[in-house]
Amino acid sequence: MKLSTKIKKCTLDDLEQLQNIAIETYNETYSHLNTPENMHDYLEKAFSTSQLKNELDNELSTFFLLLENNVIAGYLKINVDDAQTQHVSKENALEIERIYVKSNFQDKGLGRILLNKGIEFAREQNKENVWLGVWNKNKTAIDFHRNMGFEVEGEYSVFVGDEEHVNY
Repeated sequence: MKLSTKIKKCTLDDLEQLQNIAIETYNETYSHLNTPENMHDYLEKAFSTSQLKNELDNELSTFFLLLENNVIAGYLKINVDDAQTQHVSKENALEIERIYVKSNFQDKGLGRILLNKGIEFAREQNKENVWLGVWNKNKTAIDFHRNMGFEVEGEYSVFVGDEEHVNY
């Protein structure tokens, strides 16, 4: 079967699909590394309908869904200017806040496609720097980003429930 990959910009009409892929991929990636209580608390807060609606409504944030043979396989969230989660050179930077691919679609180059979409979007917005955060315990993601040319330039903390996660 020939693969057909498409990237679609999200709108409010995609809210339910975005919520489903966000919860599924976050669970796949991190549930084995967190307590069920912390995962539940984080997912309820980060991916609630109202939270995602606010993020979709923010003109400084953009979501994309990646479809493989018309099935949602992953997604990307990009932030510019004041929507960025950390204080970096906001004027000339773009943050890739979320880049996730469902586990059954991994190892097919789809993460690279999403990351390249973020870089392409940065060029269109005349941004000079692209940055992202990755949990220091997520070796797969760290290796992927290093292979794509990213380097560790600092650290910051994110809380999942009551547990502190250090991101590079």
